[in-house]
Amino acid sequence: MSHFDRQGLYDELTSLGRGEWARALQKKTEESLSSERHGKLAEWIQALESLPSIDNASLNAAKNAVAIEGDFPESSKMAMEASLRALHPWRKGPFDFFGLAIDTEWRSCLKWDRLAPHLELRNRMVLDVGCGNGYYGWRMLHSGARLVLGLDPFLLFLMQFEAVRRYAGPNCSHYVLPLTDADLPERLNLFDVTLSMGVLYHRTSPIDHLRSLWESLAPGGQLVLETIVIESSRQEVLVPEDRYAKMRNVWFIPSVPMLQLWLRRCGFKDIQVIDVARTTFEEQRRTGWMTFESLADFLDPNDSMRTIEGYPAPVRAMILARKA
Repeated sequence: MSHFDRQGLYDELTSLGRGEWARALQKKTEESLSSERHGKLAEWIQALESLPSIDNASLNAAKNAVAIEGDFPESSKMAMEASLRALHPWRKGPFDFFGLAIDTEWRSCLKWDRLAPHLELRNRMVLDVGCGNGYYGWRMLHSGARLVLGLDPFLLFLMQFEAVRRYAGPNCSHYVLPLTDADLPERLNLFDVTLSMGVLYHRTSPIDHLRSLWESLAPGGQLVLETIVIESSRQEVLVPEDRYAKMRNVWFIPSVPMLQLWLRRCGFKDIQVIDVARTTFEEQRRTGWMTFESLADFLDPNDSMRTIEGYPAPVRAMILARKA
């Protein structure tokens, strides 16, 4: 698949002595982007290719909305909006394309504001597992990261990322691959910072997930873990009978003390809980760019403290830890 340029990533990994992994990533990425993988892939690629080329475009990730700026012809705005709407639903963001605001389901800027004061990213190698469309990666690159590699298996999110990246300039060191943490080799020992935000509760084995994150980090590297938790001072875990907040693939929702125990058992130290917050309608909601069900539809209409199934409503914890 020649639509997306990742050679800079493969060259960088090879220069760091990870050439074998770079070749494996290239092969798996090409397999993931085969035309048989998703029936709408050709339609999404057509939407990307129909986005106009702007000579003086630049990316600005300093504010809440990751913005593409430059001289954009008024006559092309309707066509550009149609192309971007073909990539619906937009979940993480917000973004702004030459003044066209994309109001995403998640106001990810609020989570970023809670996280950013605790991160040192200058000249860091960053891995973002379950990155979605790469919103946080753009914010981290603006904060000085040397390279950001995002992994997410959903091809639509990759297309959204590439819609932004095409305007980011030729030397952009932010990449998203349609893969998961299962594609991380053992003892990778490479990244200075690894993020897993909104992933752990989707894993059938949370311990295996945490171990893969541990092995992705260089010695002393930092983990950023954000996940749904239950409010309890005890080491407890909620295992939903079937769905949780209408999500099928939710397996384990730990209390914070249990999450800390899991991290210790997996070899992490210096564990810090930096935020515990209930998900609000201000942060997650239906918009014109994400017209499907959202948080309000997932909660009991008579009791917003419970999910539609009767479980505790989503509370999210953000935890930092270091590789021992």
